Amino acid sequence: MEILPAIDLKDGQAVRLTKGLMDSAKIYSSQPWELAKTFEQMGANWVHIVDLNGAFAGEPRNLEQIVKIRQNCKIKLEIGGGIRDLDTISRYMDLGIERVILGSIALKDPDFVAKACEQARVAVGIDAIDGYVAVEGWAEKSQIKATDLAKKFAGVGVDAIICTDVGRDGTLSGVNVPFTLEIARSSKLDTIASGGVKDMSDIDALIKTNEVAGVIVGKAFYEGTLDLAKAIAKTR
Repeated sequence: MEILPAIDLKDGQAVRLTKGLMDSAKIYSSQPWELAKTFEQMGANWVHIVDLNGAFAGEPRNLEQIVKIRQNCKIKLEIGGGIRDLDTISRYMDLGIERVILGSIALKDPDFVAKACEQARVAVGIDAIDGYVAVEGWAEKSQIKATDLAKKFAGVGVDAIICTDVGRDGTLSGVNVPFTLEIARSSKLDTIASGGVKDMSDIDALIKTNEVAGVIVGKAFYEGTLDLAKAIAKTR
């Protein structure tokens, strides 16, 4: 199981939100590339990056910081937030980004996901509020069940599903293991858990399932409730 440390970018800074609310942002670093370097030194294979401004704007808004991260680190990068067209994907591929994350557009235009998979490695981000897909930077809840959306991507070439329980994100209340398993079993794709991770017990619970491909760690690292280096070592 992979552990993917997270860097959420807002106005060029690394922040964490609570339950996806932009006005809850807490700043942790004005040099996000230094965080990525730290994760690389800890032994992580991936860094999970979200352009929060981009998620709301519908286009990349933190490219300067993303370029700095890429220039200073060899670690694999996956990026989401505001990716709505193939030109944006091409731009990220040209920067040397290993995987793009499609969120809102995956719900609105599933055919676009298939086209994107022909051009790049793609992860679909399924963010849920009470089991229903959240869209537009988590500002809205759709009428589509997360598990139903996951099933649509079983055979189109998607690399992985990233499933986030928005209600737990940034709360350190524990990862939603049952929800993660529902997504994994519905999609039959590698599934990455996100939202609520607090400490090593969450890592252990996910490893124990033997069905989860990865987990995104954010606030647990930034607030010091999880020893990230030990967690990474445990998954090796």
